Amino acid sequence: MILVDTALKKRELDKNPIKVGMIGSGEMAKGMINQIMHYTPGMTVSATYNRTPERAVNVYKALNIHNYLVTEDLAKANQAISNGISVITGDMSLFLSLGDVEVVVESTGAIEFGADTILKAFEKGKHVLSFNAELDSTLGPILYHKAKQFGVKYALGDGDQPGVTMNLYRYVKGMGFEPLVCGNVKGMLDYYRTPATQKAFADSWGMEPEMATNFADGTKVAFEQSCIANATGMRVAKRGMLGYESTDHVDNLTSLFDVDQLREWGGIVEYVVGAKPSPGVFVYATAKDSYSIKYLKYGKLGSGPLYSFYVPYHLLFFDIASSIARLIDFDDPVIVPLGGPMVDVVTTAKCDLKPGDKLDGVGGFKAYGLCENHNQAMLENLLPMGLSDGCVVKKNIPKDKVLTYDDVTVPSNRLCDNLKLEQDNLFK
Repeated sequence: MILVDTALKKRELDKNPIKVGMIGSGEMAKGMINQIMHYTPGMTVSATYNRTPERAVNVYKALNIHNYLVTEDLAKANQAISNGISVITGDMSLFLSLGDVEVVVESTGAIEFGADTILKAFEKGKHVLSFNAELDSTLGPILYHKAKQFGVKYALGDGDQPGVTMNLYRYVKGMGFEPLVCGNVKGMLDYYRTPATQKAFADSWGMEPEMATNFADGTKVAFEQSCIANATGMRVAKRGMLGYESTDHVDNLTSLFDVDQLREWGGIVEYVVGAKPSPGVFVYATAKDSYSIKYLKYGKLGSGPLYSFYVPYHLLFFDIASSIARLIDFDDPVIVPLGGPMVDVVTTAKCDLKPGDKLDGVGGFKAYGLCENHNQAMLENLLPMGLSDGCVVKKNIPKDKVLTYDDVTVPSNRLCDNLKLEQDNLFK
């Protein structure tokens, strides 16, 4: 951010702002629009797409932004943006055709819609910053591959746990240490939460119950840690991760892990429930250099062999500007896959399922997601959680059993399934 703020101030002085296209008008998009339009020099939200434009208008009004035009006329939209007026539209084709928009932000959490939109953005020459960990976990490697084919940029953004963890991982690695655990601190986890149990909480924060359920039932942390594994080459120690529970500080939990075992695994992604600082992230790393070990002890980080580094918070949309500027001006994506998938999120029955039951996807009543190493998921033909929505169960499945492709009928003609097959073939 130290470099980014200077670069953005220069853009402001040069009257050359980064022009952003925002997809959606939910709470996350609302926060991003507020942050960019009110607090970020050298950047502007030039366009907002929402299937129902009136919802975006309500967001702009709530944020006291009045310089906008609602239109589905491309010429008028392009002229408005040239004049410094933001465009609101319910026409995705128009939105992606806006000539001055450089980067599109996708934060819906939807798999099929997100994949389709991102590919269309690539085809139009748009860079994409994603806040869709569910999609990136499931199809990030193939999307990143296609971005490079189209000559555009793609990355997950900062502010949520994957981006914050990756920043910390790079910081620790840059000092010459060896990161062996990338961890996420969860306040609670209950695999069996549903949209019904989470409705009151969701309503209090203006979010959909499915989103709140995704947080509570462990699926979200699985997707987030999968993204980190795919970006670092790490794995999971076991299906579902170890998931220790503790009320202690993460600094005091390094003894839970054996350095030699961690090295044998190649490093792992993890989470702890109830620990401090919450809702932070942490990296456990080793140091080989005796001089480094001496001064880590002097710096009050203990005697090792694992040293604890942490960030006590994640700031969501407050980091949107930094993410965009890093991607566009510095070619420094916050988090992208190294290559093929390392860890998948697999579909697990939240209740007893019977033939004819239709799975209702992420944050639903029927299933939750668990991390599994990609090679094992492929070996067992496990159904990715990100592709589970709409699948119809063919046999009796007991609660907590992981589902395979043989257990379900997959909806026909979905882009996401074609992309998954292409990804599997590309990274065999």
